Amino acid sequence: QVQLVESGGGLVQAGGSLRLACAASGRTFSSYGMGWFRQALGKERDFVAGITWSGTMTYYADSVKGRFTISRDNAKNTVYLQMNSLKPEDTALYYCAARFLGIPTTQEKSYDYWGQGTQVTVSS
Repeated sequence: QVQLVESGGGLVQAGGSLRLACAASGRTFSSYGMGWFRQALGKERDFVAGITWSGTMTYYADSVKGRFTISRDNAKNTVYLQMNSLKPEDTALYYCAARFLGIPTTQEKSYDYWGQGTQVTVSS
C-alpha cells in the first residue's frame, strides 16, 4: 500500500514557476514508476509527465516539453514536478500517481495509487 500526498500548488502569474512535490509513504517507493497528471475544470484527466523507478527515463506530454521537469529522490520518497514558463492553460488540479514495477504510461488506468491532488492556477 502506498499513500501519496501532493503539495506545492498555488496561484502564479503567467510566466512564473512552481515546484510540485509528491510524498509517498511506504518502504518500496523505489519500486514504482511515477506519473503526474492534471485535470482542468470540465475536462478529462491528462498525462503530464512520468519517470521510471530509477529516474533514468522521463516522459512528457507535448504541451509541457521544455517547460516542465520531473525528478525523484528515492531516499526522500518524493517525486517532483518543476514547472516553468507557466501559462493560463496549465491551470488544473495536479495529481501524482504510482505504478508498481511499471514504466510510467500516459494511461491513468495503468496506475495503482493516486494522490488527492494540488491546485495550480495561472493568471494571465
